[in-house]
Amino acid sequence: MPRMLDVSDEVRAEIGDEEADRLLAGDNAPGSYDCTSCRTPGDSENEHTSTVLFIGDETAVLAFAHSTCLPSQVVQVTEEQLQGAVRSISGDTVDLHPDKVVPEQAVLGVTSGLVLIAGELHPALVVEPTAPIVRPGTTGAGDDFLPLLIEQGFMPLSQLTEVPPVQHGWSVLLAMGQLHAVLQPSANGGQPIAWWQAHQPLQVTEGWRAAANKHQQVLMFAAPVGSIGRQPREDLLRDALDKAAANGQLVGAALPLAGT
Repeated sequence: MPRMLDVSDEVRAEIGDEEADRLLAGDNAPGSYDCTSCRTPGDSENEHTSTVLFIGDETAVLAFAHSTCLPSQVVQVTEEQLQGAVRSISGDTVDLHPDKVVPEQAVLGVTSGLVLIAGELHPALVVEPTAPIVRPGTTGAGDDFLPLLIEQGFMPLSQLTEVPPVQHGWSVLLAMGQLHAVLQPSANGGQPIAWWQAHQPLQVTEGWRAAANKHQQVLMFAAPVGSIGRQPREDLLRDALDKAAANGQLVGAALPLAGT
């Protein structure tokens, strides 16, 4: 029986037309599966199901998710992260060409927390580099982290009194119930690429996930190295954000949520 599967063009390009057609015909697709996002059972015979391809350095895992949780897409992950995920993903491992290499990411510290704005709690990610970020192709002791983000469309924030504008084309990827990456548009207009990617998927609280599902977006705040620090409590994190904003050291945007 044909499955109610969605195979995106990006996934088809990676696995090939023959494999994609077999999946759509129901030859290789599982009837039941555990959703790679919310981890609850799914049934590709009776509900719309997305194919999600996790690609590492040399291997890939084809997983399945409720279409209401994740769209069909390709997700770049590290090989170490992929091998760890194999134990929890219901899918097949397939060989890829050795040129499938994940680009190195900047060293960015990311903290999740709930931020109160205009009387409502919003899920937030606070990004702070571990060292100054210089513009690609330049050398020196400057810090271009905020100017680079402003050029991408992030807004300078002087205070946290309202939700920053939506940054279209960017998104926050939640899969397997954990935080995996912040995605940005690719330069050639293809599939999004990882601007930040977790070395190990990050756990988020139930309250954070609930707020993310409610708003269908995550607020991302970014500040230069040394301006926020690792805060053990959300109230201290908010104090640090307010101070950074008052000092002109904070930018932010609302990023659409991918996954649940």
